[in-house]
Amino acid sequence: MGKEELLAKSDIVTLHTPLDNSTKNMLTAERLSLMKSDAILVNVARGGLLDEYALKEMLINGRLGGAALDVFATEPPKDKELLKLKNFIVTPHIGGSSNEAIMAMGNAAIYGLENARFIRNY
Repeated sequence: MGKEELLAKSDIVTLHTPLDNSTKNMLTAERLSLMKSDAILVNVARGGLLDEYALKEMLINGRLGGAALDVFATEPPKDKELLKLKNFIVTPHIGGSSNEAIMAMGNAAIYGLENARFIRNY
């Protein structure tokens, strides 16, 4: 199933992808318009993955049921109109601040140090 078909059939779409050249603005206005009018969009990945202006227009016009974001293309977000919509939830992007995430990052750093080959140029 392709992205377009997935967007058209899904009740809830969540984004969990890094931001790079292949994912930047992956949810364009055109792709967002494929979503059901009662669907929910959640982005807990990275800002810049979706067209925030198109998202706001769809929420205002009832073409999307709701959305929740904890990341924005520009932070802090400046679009106060979007932030005040009743069908929009905004939360802080703090998943990396949990005890589990901090321990995982620390363990990954230790593993990297223990298994790295250092090249020294003198």
